[in-house]
Amino acid sequence: MIFRQADINDIPQIQVVRNAVTENRLSDPGLVTDNDCKVFLMIRGKGWVCEVNNQVVGFAIADLEDNNIWALFVLPAFEGKGIGSRLHDIMLDWYFKQGKEHVWLGTAPGTKAEAFYRKHGWQETGTHGSKEIKFEMNLQYWLQQHTIAHL
Repeated sequence: MIFRQADINDIPQIQVVRNAVTENRLSDPGLVTDNDCKVFLMIRGKGWVCEVNNQVVGFAIADLEDNNIWALFVLPAFEGKGIGSRLHDIMLDWYFKQGKEHVWLGTAPGTKAEAFYRKHGWQETGTHGSKEIKFEMNLQYWLQQHTIAHL
């Protein structure tokens, strides 16, 4: 497994991963365009991928403008192998090094994603939209749980 920063050449494979998930599926795959991915990767934030045999099997993208996690997805066949956790930690280490104090995300209730975020210390703070749970993570908690090199 190789973990590295994502670039625009990864967008086609990122889209494959995003549209292959079984939970938190897009109602219309066209809702997230390649240009959306480019903007979030190159302008609004940064992303990372996990590759296995030159295939992207997971990715994560943080958005510095809205202070949220825009995406964290792993191909179903690669779930449970620690890929999501590693992408999560790489992304949050980078995010908090940018001088941010807190970050939020939304995910559907009753999903593996909800359990994942609870396990990783995210705190439920209400709802996002009409159907998602809103979670938040703050720098102080992150520092207590993780060592961020060169912060």
